[in-house]
Amino acid sequence: MSRKQKKMLIRVLIAAVLLIALQFIPTDGALRLILYLIPYLVIGYDILLKALKGIKNCQVFDESFLMAVATIGAIALALHEQSGDYTEAVAVMLFYQIGELFQSYAVGKSRRNISDLMDIRPDYANVERDGRLEQVDPDEVEIGTVIVVQPGEKVPIDGIVLEGASSLNTSALTGESLPRDVKEGDEIISGCINMSGLLKIRTTKEFGESTVSKILDLVENASSRKSKSEEFIAKFARVYTPAVCYAALALAVLPPLVRMLGLGLPADWDNWIGRALTFLVISCPCALVISIPLSFFAGIGGASAAGVLVKGSNYMETLSKTKVVVFDKTGTLTRGVFEVNGIHHSELEDEKLLEYAALAESASSHPISKSIQKAYGKEIDRSRVTDIREISGGGVTAKVDGIEVAAGNDKLMKQLGIEYISCRSVGTIVHMAINGSYAGHIVISDVVKPHSREAVQALKAAGIRKTVMLTGDRRQVAEKVAADLGVDEVCSELLPADKVEKVEELIQKKSEKEKLAFVGDGINDAPVLSRADIGIAMGAMGSDAAIEAADVVLMDDDPLKIAKAIKISRKCLRIVYQNIVFAIGIKLLFLALGALGIANMWMAIFADVGVMIIAVLNAIRALFVKKL
Repeated sequence: MSRKQKKMLIRVLIAAVLLIALQFIPTDGALRLILYLIPYLVIGYDILLKALKGIKNCQVFDESFLMAVATIGAIALALHEQSGDYTEAVAVMLFYQIGELFQSYAVGKSRRNISDLMDIRPDYANVERDGRLEQVDPDEVEIGTVIVVQPGEKVPIDGIVLEGASSLNTSALTGESLPRDVKEGDEIISGCINMSGLLKIRTTKEFGESTVSKILDLVENASSRKSKSEEFIAKFARVYTPAVCYAALALAVLPPLVRMLGLGLPADWDNWIGRALTFLVISCPCALVISIPLSFFAGIGGASAAGVLVKGSNYMETLSKTKVVVFDKTGTLTRGVFEVNGIHHSELEDEKLLEYAALAESASSHPISKSIQKAYGKEIDRSRVTDIREISGGGVTAKVDGIEVAAGNDKLMKQLGIEYISCRSVGTIVHMAINGSYAGHIVISDVVKPHSREAVQALKAAGIRKTVMLTGDRRQVAEKVAADLGVDEVCSELLPADKVEKVEELIQKKSEKEKLAFVGDGINDAPVLSRADIGIAMGAMGSDAAIEAADVVLMDDDPLKIAKAIKISRKCLRIVYQNIVFAIGIKLLFLALGALGIANMWMAIFADVGVMIIAVLNAIRALFVKKL
């Protein structure tokens, strides 16, 4: 509990004790008024000051004004009637402040929960100077500086591992408890916790541009992007508050005048002024004004805990209406990493054919060459390779241990006049020829992520009407991947501009109420991410491009998080609508009862404070998303 909350709690306790004590002290007249004003001012002086400040600044119609008018009016009415009953005025202020205290605690708790869940801001960075580790502010570390991260410490700045190997706890970034192993040469992002070995890291970014800073900035500024629901509540409150004030004034004045001038009856001013004051207490809009932003804030915090960063409540609202999901293939549904999937029709042992291919491709940095070298898995002795010649658009020829080796596509085989065997497998086919004779072929393909099929099924179970995959790959490859994953529609051999056109075409085909989400890796899909109703970046582990281009960022490469993000947004919006309907419904009911004289001041307190507490409790549910 904060110092401010503790002070308020003390005020509440003092006022409550004084109010109870006064019930047992027989007093009357001016002394009774003075004694009751003591707990009234103890608990309500700040509300009165806020009301006066609002009047001074010409911003009259707010909650403080309503409470001040209602309670001062109740005291004035008791003086006029000479009843000495000041309990209601003090009780209204007391229970209002109890509600405010509860609301303050609830908001503070949700903020602390989010802070704990996103506790990734590093306090320092270790820089080695004169053989000793010195702790410095991460803001002071320049690009290219070598920092040391010891076991149990947070990685403060993005960089590349120079020395050491370790496991990283990435749960604060990704929401997953599974550790990530890193070794020399691997890229490493800030915000992870080093679990085992000592790491020396060369920084590649300044702290302000590192992943941890960008994530924290996103979470801290998410509340600045208002949803339509929040904008509606703000506009509603601006119209509603003055409207109920004028309605209360009319309720206090018009019926007595009608009774007195029109019907010839006693005006009964006391009764109607009492109803108007009760009406004012009931009308206080704090349940809506507080609970709706809190619902979105809690929803964004809950999503952050699950490794889903939503840039604002407006995107949360759009995400909840998603009915069409469009995927990029490489890096989203597939790993974007080529692997050897098979060796067919080999005239040699598979391992020997792979050795010849790896040695022949040893001078190339092409992803296909790298995948062959990785599959070979042994250190390559470049001294065994001579006469390397790259054939543009075809492949490579070389001498390995003096033996003529050719590795490439069917064009290369035709160019060399070698009869080859076509392959029915989907992927990149590397044909091999040894000393001018065909020796078989190697199948290389992009690897589908383990959860991609499950992710597509989860989206359909979540009510997604249509799934589409866009890719620049060949039609045969694209259709095979789409069929394996259960994607409804696939478009292949697309350039980036073609993807934008296709997304625009899909947007035109859907209804206005439906929203289209595009899911990409955030690196080369920026135009499409921007054009979609909601852009979701994934698979880049917090890369700059992902954070800048997308509306929602998934902090790991698990496509299952897409369905979870949509479920989180829908839960958040359900809570928002529940609070809107509940708060407005109860308010209207009790306003009618107050105007008819059925609701007394105690019922008014429930309609104000009770409804606010219930709405705040409901809003906090948006923070809990583990079981979605």
